[in-house]
Amino acid sequence: MPDASELAIAPFERPSAGYSNETFLFDLSYRLGDGVHRDRLVARLAPSDFLVFPEYDLVAQCRVMRSLAATTIPVPRVRWLEEDATVLGTPFYLMDAIGGEVPAEVPSYHSYGFVSEATPERRTHMWWSGIGTLARIHALDWRTLGLAFLGVPPPETGPLDRQLDYYDRYLRWVCESGAPQPILQAALGWLQRNRFVPARVTLCWGDARLPNLMYRDDEVVGVLDWEMAFLGDPEEDLGWWLFMDWVNNEGYGLPRAAGFPGRLETIRHYEELSGRAVEHAPYHEVLAAFRFGIIMARIAGRLREIEAPLPTPDLETNNPCTQRLAAALGLPAPGAPSGGS
Repeated sequence: MPDASELAIAPFERPSAGYSNETFLFDLSYRLGDGVHRDRLVARLAPSDFLVFPEYDLVAQCRVMRSLAATTIPVPRVRWLEEDATVLGTPFYLMDAIGGEVPAEVPSYHSYGFVSEATPERRTHMWWSGIGTLARIHALDWRTLGLAFLGVPPPETGPLDRQLDYYDRYLRWVCESGAPQPILQAALGWLQRNRFVPARVTLCWGDARLPNLMYRDDEVVGVLDWEMAFLGDPEEDLGWWLFMDWVNNEGYGLPRAAGFPGRLETIRHYEELSGRAVEHAPYHEVLAAFRFGIIMARIAGRLREIEAPLPTPDLETNNPCTQRLAAALGLPAPGAPSGGS
């Protein structure tokens, strides 16, 4: 804004959640013409210290959100993208903040924050608003929106092959500096052996879960965090949604809040909204546990490196993801002696 003057930036605020990027909220005030403007903005910076994922494509995130700006999917408006790392030390983009509330991640929204304080009826409404948003994402025509840059998967089992190849590389990368992952390796083998031809290929959000949604009056007003977006089987998003609701709550032995619809009810409702049968829910829940298990291993390894406190010493290999995979696939429990059952 070369014609702006009297620029003032309020102190930065950093959200409590999030490992894979640096995000800051701030107020910007400036004079432009005869008026004084005050904007609430969000700065997202590419990570410069620790990478959760092997690569971080900041430009792709911006392109997805800008492509969705003309749809019914409520995404933040991206103002500016700066790819020159010399400006702030890393590439970044600025987007408009959306007014609303984000469900808590740690502690879980089942036990903390505005979602836990809501009535069961309101929780039901919030859940269905999220599932409705997910179904609308999958109904978009990704070709018309110009989203082929995400990588068009090959035919037949190609959508699954592409995801499994990526997470195979990701797992190898994590194991280079971390502990061996026999359960995750076994899960990858199972996923490869049980591949199928998806019924359709859609835009997938990639990180579909309540804490990536902004709510106002119990309705979704913002869909956040598109860094894991891909073109593939939309059932993968649904499996991730179901697993992520479980893993940060019941996965740690905590009670599920009243009002949230169950797994089968959620699947049936998604089928009604999408007009499509969900044919491979168990497979995609295993895939979700595998995917998040790699992410957990990476983060736990980082915490160990910086000597941060861990809930358990063997969190890299023994966590709700590996426990769920072992139970689902008939594998030795995490931490069991070699050759145990």
